[in-house]
Amino acid sequence: MISFTDVNVGDAIAERSFSASNVSLFLYNAIIWNAHRIHYDEPYTQQVERHPAIVIDGPLQGDWLSQCALNWAGDAADLVNFRYRNSTAAYLGETLITGGTVVEVDQSARQVRVELFVKNQKGEVITPGEATLRFSQSPNEPVAPGNTTADS
Repeated sequence: MISFTDVNVGDAIAERSFSASNVSLFLYNAIIWNAHRIHYDEPYTQQVERHPAIVIDGPLQGDWLSQCALNWAGDAADLVNFRYRNSTAAYLGETLITGGTVVEVDQSARQVRVELFVKNQKGEVITPGEATLRFSQSPNEPVAPGNTTADS
């Protein structure tokens, strides 16, 4: 688990790879009540919608981005702001990579802003995102000037 005092602008968020399967896409779409056929019906996807393969959900990529930030911070922080934008489609069979970089550290608010990405196999960012995480005070950290308790 990372400590707030160890976070610096420019720190990399560990990359993680994802490879969706027909089953994982079907289950994900069932959970979010998304019945769009491009996520499970290959003939329809290719013949009607003209995609080369089954489309990996944009919201699923967003979930992978939020997991990237939360896995990096561990139990030390809460996600307080999150946004992303799908800019290019991803398809079943592709391995996608999530990761990011710390771009801002707000010492007084104990918040860290990170820029996140989903990249395709070509290394192109297909889903950029951003998250803000608020770190709680660790019992081992000194209390900041002006605070009277560790959780102030």
